Amino acid sequence: MSNLDTVQTIYAAFGRGDIPTILAHLDERIEWEHDAEGWEAYGVPWLRPGTGTRHVVGFFEALTALEFLAFTPVSMLANERQVAAVISMEIASKATGARFREYEMHLWTFGEDGKVSRFRHFADTVKHQRAAAR
Repeated sequence: MSNLDTVQTIYAAFGRGDIPTILAHLDERIEWEHDAEGWEAYGVPWLRPGTGTRHVVGFFEALTALEFLAFTPVSMLANERQVAAVISMEIASKATGARFREYEMHLWTFGEDGKVSRFRHFADTVKHQRAAAR
């Protein structure tokens, strides 16, 4: 399976709510939100950096505060070690009902074993901060 195929499989699993399939494609020591700075300042629990699949499980638990009204991979670019995906989404905060539309870029980096070793969202953090406010 190519890295591009793996990312497409991960997004399909996300759409089904199939977290075990996603985790199966991740290195156990994955660096989640690697190199992210300032997340403490904007306080968005689902954009918190961390390491390991246990942290990724926490990421998906944090996402339960949101309702995904739309989540569409628009385009993907791939090379030998990385896949960059542009995602169009519409999200509602379950706590406040606030909705927003967003284009994000997701960067997936793969190890030699074909598993995702690093992941990063590039997003409008202000929109996410408003959704996280309770």
